Amino acid sequence: MSELSMGADVLIAVAGGAIRVGTPFLFVSLGECLTERSGRINLGLEGVLVLSAMAGFGGSYLTGSAWLGVLAAGCAGALLAALHGLLCSLPRVSDIATGIALMLLGSGLAFYLGKPLIQPQAAQIPALELGQWSTSPQVREALRINALFPLGVLLAIGLAWALANTRWGLIVRMAGDSSDAAKALGYSVNAVRIWATTAGGFIAGLGGASLSLHYPGSWNEGLSSGQGLIAVALVIFARWRPVACLGAALLFGGAGALGPALQSVGISWGYQLFNAMPYALTLLILVWTCSPKRALQGAPMELGVSR
Repeated sequence: MSELSMGADVLIAVAGGAIRVGTPFLFVSLGECLTERSGRINLGLEGVLVLSAMAGFGGSYLTGSAWLGVLAAGCAGALLAALHGLLCSLPRVSDIATGIALMLLGSGLAFYLGKPLIQPQAAQIPALELGQWSTSPQVREALRINALFPLGVLLAIGLAWALANTRWGLIVRMAGDSSDAAKALGYSVNAVRIWATTAGGFIAGLGGASLSLHYPGSWNEGLSSGQGLIAVALVIFARWRPVACLGAALLFGGAGALGPALQSVGISWGYQLFNAMPYALTLLILVWTCSPKRALQGAPMELGVSR
């Protein structure tokens, strides 16, 4: 294999892997983006992701329909996120502490309820075969796209448009930027944040379904690998912009796919180091964005992180 051919295969594999690995990141970051735009932060996304992955796999296994499994995953994510929203609406309750507690609750429930699901096989989300034009098996495999990914792209565009151009979007942004202004206009800030957090949990739950019903396509207790927490850094990196969340998700997905892509062409040196790329990127983003010399432009004022 020539170096040029090897390089092309790696690029194709990384591009396809960016979509496969990045799809859960996309949905979870969009869900957190909506939540934070309303002025609330949900650190329980890891629990949401794990619980929704288990619920999605269980729903698909019990019904035989992958799409009913996707719906079950979204509903499970919405329920846990709604609990977070309700608890945080109480006086003197910390978003951060509540999110950590619900992360543990969601993970614990998923591990307990999901034990019977570790061995069975469930119906999987279909893949879009976009590489049939090619005679290369690597290209065809790389272009087997998760059917949820186009939905995530449309959702990112639609959410960005809705936040900027609709009354609903204005109310969400107002709750995130100035609770006093929202109250002065007669809106319940707590109600807005509860509904935004619940909707964000449903969207994040679709990312859980992508994990258990497409890639890797099974249920086990180590399925998430911290992707829910990484999504919080993704939202900061994207400056709370839904379309930018799409680019950030693909960037992290490509970083996560780099190790397997190199291994597919016979380069196994440093494989574990390449697997750590998403976590290293998360650390770099947090260090970069948390610099006292750099303002967090675009941050909702009610989060208290703007400088």
